[in-house]
Amino acid sequence: MSTTNAAHARGLAEHGITTTGDLHWNLTPAALYEHAIRRGEAGLAEGGPLVCRTGAHTGRSPNDKFVVKEPSSEAHVHWGKVNRPMSPEHFAALRQDLVAHLGDKTLFVQDLYAGADPAYRLPVRFVSELAWQSLFVQNLFIVPPAREREAHVPEFTVICAPSFQADPARHGTRSTVVIALNVATREVLIGGTSYGGENKKSIFTVLNYLLPLRKVLSMHCSANIGPDGDTALFFGLSGTGKTTLSSDPDRALIGDDEHGWSDTGVFNFEGGCYAKMIRLSAEAEPQIHATTRRFGTVLENVVMDEHTRALDLDSDALTENTRGAYPIDFISNAVPAGRGGHPRNIVMLTADAFGVLPPIARLTAEGAMYHFLSGYTAKVAGTEKGVTEPSATFSTCFGAPFLPLNPNVYARMLGEKIATHQARVWLVNTGWTGGPYGVGSRMKIAHTRAMIRAALSGALDAVAYHRHPVFNVDVPATCPGVPDEVLDPRGTWAEREAYDTQAAKLAKMFVDNFAAFEGDVDRAVVAAGPRA
Repeated sequence: MSTTNAAHARGLAEHGITTTGDLHWNLTPAALYEHAIRRGEAGLAEGGPLVCRTGAHTGRSPNDKFVVKEPSSEAHVHWGKVNRPMSPEHFAALRQDLVAHLGDKTLFVQDLYAGADPAYRLPVRFVSELAWQSLFVQNLFIVPPAREREAHVPEFTVICAPSFQADPARHGTRSTVVIALNVATREVLIGGTSYGGENKKSIFTVLNYLLPLRKVLSMHCSANIGPDGDTALFFGLSGTGKTTLSSDPDRALIGDDEHGWSDTGVFNFEGGCYAKMIRLSAEAEPQIHATTRRFGTVLENVVMDEHTRALDLDSDALTENTRGAYPIDFISNAVPAGRGGHPRNIVMLTADAFGVLPPIARLTAEGAMYHFLSGYTAKVAGTEKGVTEPSATFSTCFGAPFLPLNPNVYARMLGEKIATHQARVWLVNTGWTGGPYGVGSRMKIAHTRAMIRAALSGALDAVAYHRHPVFNVDVPATCPGVPDEVLDPRGTWAEREAYDTQAAKLAKMFVDNFAAFEGDVDRAVVAAGPRA
């Protein structure tokens, strides 16, 4: 439906937005394709996906994200590096200028839901000047039934103007890019960046504010469900395999990235998936790979041959952070309702480039809280001169950039739910073995899948375990489908003393990072961490 009628113009005017350009409301994917291609926003690739480029910003801009410091939310927000304050006066000036900037633009509006559980879903309105971004949000959020969509009353509105440039002196921003959340006005303003993920993560941030205040744990994790109804959660930062490992053909996918855990179970926040495309393998990740040859998928910064329209998923010419956004029903075994029961298992994924963490370990409830607050993974050594070692990354609750509340709020809720529902928790290393990056080798995905399947099935419940002397976790002595020697990280190194030195180095990084939480958590949680 393409509209410039009076009713929709009035609907937009309720947000203080008017335009002399065309106004398009809740267009279908086919119509959005036509607009995106006609307007030169994107191209059509072999197989049917829409391919777009996001310009200079090929990832999120966390340093340009702000929260308006106003009375209704000020006491709840955990102010600091993640949640930078913006004054109401600066926000008002920013909004005035951004809306004025849109006054002659063609605009695309989508009315959608965030949250598969009707008890907690959030009606959201997205206003964008780019057709492909309108399709992007339609893919990633939940499309209401037609009758509900006609009566949609948004409780939050995202206004995205990539061509708008913020003025640091007038708007209180750091640069010309801005992502500003205002809880009081129920709005997010995005300017100066075309990266689609800002739309997705802004609403995730909103839900991370709203839901814990309603006693629902919001989580940066994927979730799936087994044939006997057992739900599993997968936490992990980018590059750890969260999307890949939760897309298991033998288990139904609830969602790949964002979920809530309420008193009745787990529910997906979204209606789609946002997967990394770089070096995607048809053999290792067949379901995700298949989405790159489907009409409706939006590909960000994936290299495409201009003549043949063939994709090069291995190319990082534009960025390592190539992405694909597609509806969740593109995964054949997705759960249509987006909901599951209370988790029986929780998997915390890390890609340890130091090569010292066990490939799988069982955590106590206290250990789960420790590693949840730590949110560890490691990036591989850089290409700059002199940079020869991996770098550790600690992202609290596996999602620090999106947490408006104190991290301990989320950690305490997780600990309480693990205890209440007796969930088993596993730490799984998808990184390196036999040495650090550049010396050792990446864990075989077949071994990782076998370990996770064994954990979820209960096959690891009766095996023998030993306590790792440095990382203080319980490591199984055997696992179906995995050679015993793979399970002992120290034994995979040619020089055991080198392993000990590297393990001690990483353990100290854990301890140093966790010092920020020691005054707020129980001593048993601190004691469950590595021994430096």
